[in-house]
Amino acid sequence: MKLGSLKHGRDGKLVVVSHDLAWYADATHVAPTLQAALDDWDAVAPKLEALSRDLAHDAIPKQRFHEREAASPLPRAYQWADGSAYVNHVVLVRKARGAEIPDSFWEDPLMYQGGSDSFIGPRDPIPLPDTDWGCDLEAEIVVVTGDVKQGASRDDALGAIRLIGLVNDVSLRNLIPGELGKGFGFVQSKPASAFSPVFVTPDELPNWQDGKLSGPLMVDLNGKPFGRADAGEDMTFDFGTLVAHLARTRDLVAGSIIGSGTVSNRDEDGGPGKPIDQGGRGYSCLAELRMVEKILEGEMKTEFLKPGDTVRIWMEDEHGHATFGTIEQEVVGA
Repeated sequence: MKLGSLKHGRDGKLVVVSHDLAWYADATHVAPTLQAALDDWDAVAPKLEALSRDLAHDAIPKQRFHEREAASPLPRAYQWADGSAYVNHVVLVRKARGAEIPDSFWEDPLMYQGGSDSFIGPRDPIPLPDTDWGCDLEAEIVVVTGDVKQGASRDDALGAIRLIGLVNDVSLRNLIPGELGKGFGFVQSKPASAFSPVFVTPDELPNWQDGKLSGPLMVDLNGKPFGRADAGEDMTFDFGTLVAHLARTRDLVAGSIIGSGTVSNRDEDGGPGKPIDQGGRGYSCLAELRMVEKILEGEMKTEFLKPGDTVRIWMEDEHGHATFGTIEQEVVGA
């Protein structure tokens, strides 16, 4: 089933959305918000599934689903942790500055704790008061968990995944070095993220296998194809591994969101990925393109986002329809 939240108060109004994303049914009589549903998932999920079936058979009242009216499915969350499962992305970033990658990066996931007190909607603008901050898009896959016990195995962690979706995890690249140099990690360099209009249960995704979601993650920049990297390829750490990593030293509560990190593919010859107009799969963030430019051409040529730029992020099912809806944002100045 597909679940979303219409903009309503701080935590949205829970709706069940049709498979083609054309219609929705109010689900607030089952659970007022998605977080409330996740808190009591075993009891609530069957009722939401029944509602989804009734919606599919036109057995209940329905209304048009407009993605511009959707909040992020979880407008705020108890936890948002982002990994870096595509080590190819990390390799390129370090190679561009002449640094070797430690062997441990292939064995132990990178992960940071993000701000989860407020997410923006999938069609909300990206605010950018200062272009010198180096605003970048980051297209990723995310999962939402139920409760996960400390020390959970990979298989147990995989079984705790309730929902899957997409995120544009915006980064302010020029603020990152200064923050990391302090030794405490990201704060100001990671503004509010935007999630896909709907999150989807794993049973509805035939391309979800063994903790990985295969298929192209589509990214358009200013109306032109920018990224078509396959999310199932070159993923060093699957989501079961990522969730278990986060739960190693603590319990995770229902509604925890875990990101894959920027989706990144190697080229067919094993080298850096190529732009789409050169026959490659492109990129899921501008930083990776800039790093490839530096490696191959000696300098970074592509600029970061500026007011007026538009970003679209989506994935398609076997019929060419957007599985999770579309994140579509315009960068706006102060």
